[in-house]
Amino acid sequence: MTRRILILLLPFLCATAFEAVAQSGEADLVTGTWLVEKKNARVKIYEKNGKYFGKIVWLEEPNDENGKPKVDKENPEESLRSRPLLGLIMLRDFEYDEDLEWDDGEIYDPKNGKTYSCKMTLKDNGKTLDVRGYIGFSFIGRSQTWTRVE
Repeated sequence: MTRRILILLLPFLCATAFEAVAQSGEADLVTGTWLVEKKNARVKIYEKNGKYFGKIVWLEEPNDENGKPKVDKENPEESLRSRPLLGLIMLRDFEYDEDLEWDDGEIYDPKNGKTYSCKMTLKDNGKTLDVRGYIGFSFIGRSQTWTRVE
């Protein structure tokens, strides 16, 4: 009897495992380096423990007027205001949903020191990324289109 149940469940278990592997591969499509809309910074998106993060890996102007590396001077936490912008993790905790969308994450804006809810959607066969920061509801927010760096 147990063997018969296992034989009946085997196709379902295989299909479920295949779907999980396919989703995992699809979820990783967001990884890579992205040029932000204003073309003054690049953000590298990577996976860590099933969630997606993004850090600043290039700045058009990495130094301030004194020739020193730019820092997170607008951060509301005083102890973090001296950390460099290069290497700063600005995207946190995104989860792959489906249909090439990552949500439940946050985006930090070093220009004003604020953190917003955020979702990201791949467009144009993976060449562009719609990044939407918002407060409360996603329709109350602002979007940017980032371009994949080859």
